[in-house]
Amino acid sequence: MHRVSDLGRPLEGALWMAGAGLSFVGVNGIVRYLGTELPAAQSAFIRFGFGLLFLLPALWTMRGMRIGPEVGRLFLGRGGLHVVAVVLWFYAMARVPVAEMAAIGFLGPVIVLVIGGLLLGEGLGARRVMAVLVAIAGGLIVLRPGMRDLSLGHLSQLGATVFFSLSYIIAKRLSREAPASVIVAMLSVTVTLGLMPLALWQWQPVRWEQCAWLAAVAALATLGHYAMARAFRAAPLAVTQPVTFLQLIWAALLGALAFGEPVEAWVMAGGALIILAISANTWVEARRDRLAPALVEEP
Repeated sequence: MHRVSDLGRPLEGALWMAGAGLSFVGVNGIVRYLGTELPAAQSAFIRFGFGLLFLLPALWTMRGMRIGPEVGRLFLGRGGLHVVAVVLWFYAMARVPVAEMAAIGFLGPVIVLVIGGLLLGEGLGARRVMAVLVAIAGGLIVLRPGMRDLSLGHLSQLGATVFFSLSYIIAKRLSREAPASVIVAMLSVTVTLGLMPLALWQWQPVRWEQCAWLAAVAALATLGHYAMARAFRAAPLAVTQPVTFLQLIWAALLGALAFGEPVEAWVMAGGALIILAISANTWVEARRDRLAPALVEEP
């Protein structure tokens, strides 16, 4: 069942988006706390295994559902991309400061913008090109290549951002073929199965408290995506997008208070520049498409 959202509740949308940001920062903090004791693929496998438990109702509704070959290939392709992305992300999160991880992750919408323009026929006008260039400048400020050595963790997070963006593009295509709950459930199934051989290959003994923390990661990630969906129902992207800057602030505070990581002005400035570029582009496109109602799916 679908309904048209009026998107006329900006305060509610901003609060839901702020809650989503807090949930995702909590995910980052737990994975950072767990560190490198478990291989990245094993940690990701356990996290997605717990995630399947939260999605059992959606999986049950899929019984008897018929999926065509083309859609099936899209589900499998997205699962493969996501497997690579989450392994790279778990590897990077245990090695890169929390605020830097958040700032680099903000480049995702920029990558989607470029892919949408070049491969999906959406076009790359002067406004989009300017937004991309400003965001890239922000990314360079965060990473500062040439001014310091970039670690394998930084490169892993950049790779994860690219693969997450490609996965998002496929999800956008799948949204025309299947309900959102099915898309999320199929992603969890394919990623869990894809991670299984990688996890078993490097399996290490797992303590019960590590399992508990990874279960908390799955719960917070599910809560974050739910809060983000509620934000998108309540307000347009032009309202909710700038609120994501709070995630960078909270990530910096978490890194400083919990892990003794310095709050670097370069990271905050670069992250702010990326969000400014994406928010400005989102605002302009929202004005251009103001008369197009947003269809959202009720759970």
